[in-house]
Amino acid sequence: MDSVDLEVLKSAIEWQRQGHKATLGTVVHTWGSAPRPVGAMVVIRDDGQVVGSVSGGCVEDDLIDKVKSRAIASDKPAETIYGVSKEQAERYGLPCGGTLELVLEPVTEQSRLPELLATIERHELVARRLNMASGEVSLEPARSADELSYDGKVLTSLHGPRWRLIMVGAGQLSRFLAQMAQALDYHVTVIDPREEYADGWDVPGTTLTREMPDDVVIGMNPDGHTAVVALTHDPKLDDLALIEALKSPAFYVGALGSQKNNDSRRKRLAEFDLTPAEIERLHGPVGLKIGSRTPPEIALSIVAEMTAVRRGVVIPTLLPPPKVTSAGCAVAAS
Repeated sequence: MDSVDLEVLKSAIEWQRQGHKATLGTVVHTWGSAPRPVGAMVVIRDDGQVVGSVSGGCVEDDLIDKVKSRAIASDKPAETIYGVSKEQAERYGLPCGGTLELVLEPVTEQSRLPELLATIERHELVARRLNMASGEVSLEPARSADELSYDGKVLTSLHGPRWRLIMVGAGQLSRFLAQMAQALDYHVTVIDPREEYADGWDVPGTTLTREMPDDVVIGMNPDGHTAVVALTHDPKLDDLALIEALKSPAFYVGALGSQKNNDSRRKRLAEFDLTPAEIERLHGPVGLKIGSRTPPEIALSIVAEMTAVRRGVVIPTLLPPPKVTSAGCAVAAS
């Protein structure tokens, strides 16, 4: 669950506490070029105030009108579909061929949103089951491999940190990377046995461990929802984590450093019980080639590459910037 959806839940809870009526909307099915993924949420207050998004904005406008007029989901959950026809897709600003199905539900005490939010804030993954006929909700532990499901009678949505980022190193770059990753639905674990770095770590919502990196990676048992990034420049720490991560199903394994350093790293890794295919999985130098230089820019390039891999998007290698001439000397454009 990303930070936008957390804001949806927090707003719904606060509006209910203030005595407002509110309607929670969840994308349950999409077809074609839908603007928002399954699981995206929006909450609309009885006076039309809205938090969250299920489209580019035009669908929300129609939902606001329906909620304010109590034309849908005023007493019990209901479903609605946008973009079935070309005319409707154009009317609501959906991409050509895009269609989305929403479940709307009135926010009440039986919605159990405060309990749901508390569970998420404990970094636990939970399945929320909504009975469409009664509006009753149950909460149960979930697994990262579970998916949202909707059969017309029960909506089962997944909430909490389904994705994990394991970082080796608690330096300045790690702070920016941790904060960006948290906004992208990752629970962040930072590994650093070095006191001079670990003692200064203070990013809220993350987990810091001073154990050796290989022990932590093995103990966390990386799965297809896990990314591992080594950032210390110290082979004694980085390589330990990478050896275990590359043998795991982790969807992304990256290491900071120059091309030369990463070539040397690959030679070192080949001396251990790793296959050539496992070593080939290493993203190093880590991150997309966007000309990043500062710690925030490097963190941005890393989360961008992680996102591309997570979404199954292949990004071609970017060409280096053209050289420009300054005072008679050829220099790389910044």
